[in-house]
Amino acid sequence: MRYKAVLLDAFGTILQINPGKHPYRQLLKEGLKNGRRSSPDDVKNLMRFNGGLSEAADHLGISVHPSRLAEIEKILEDEVSSIEAFPDALEAVALLQERSRLVAVCSNLAYPYGRAVKTLFPTMDAFGFSYEIGLVKPDPRMYQATCEMIGVESDNGFGENRVIMVGDSLRCDCHGPREVGITGIHLDRSKDEGINDLMVFAGHVLCES
Repeated sequence: MRYKAVLLDAFGTILQINPGKHPYRQLLKEGLKNGRRSSPDDVKNLMRFNGGLSEAADHLGISVHPSRLAEIEKILEDEVSSIEAFPDALEAVALLQERSRLVAVCSNLAYPYGRAVKTLFPTMDAFGFSYEIGLVKPDPRMYQATCEMIGVESDNGFGENRVIMVGDSLRCDCHGPREVGITGIHLDRSKDEGINDLMVFAGHVLCES
């Protein structure tokens, strides 16, 4: 049996973001300050919205003073600019593609962060972003849509065309993919053994060939 395609989560998996000031959280707090009731779906709606921060404020009905909005947008821009790739992720993606594996990102994230993913990993075969697909993991359709982008079927559990996913969330990157026939692997960078970096993961994928 052989893995034909690999799906990768973004933040915490291939990309690292320094603990920041959480610009979207600040935007939601501005809404609360100005009388808007928060919703349990706010975060999901932000990750499904295909637009920038100011457009997201309008979309969610958040009233915020223009000067404060500009301040939060500057915080967001600085945060996006500070994002870095994990060195092992760059190596693993290069190795997997060198060995003819299709590699795609499948990630929940707000629109402005997609630019960093595409800039730091320009050779990806596809980018399955929640804000473009309009869904969030662990919705099964999120994984299926990403697989469609690279021309593979998510439920092919046998033979030469299996799909595997890795990420730092057990729920979204391990258990969720398994519901649609994708092998889900949990990446835990805090451990001294097991799948604790992406070169170990790439070795696991390639040794199954």
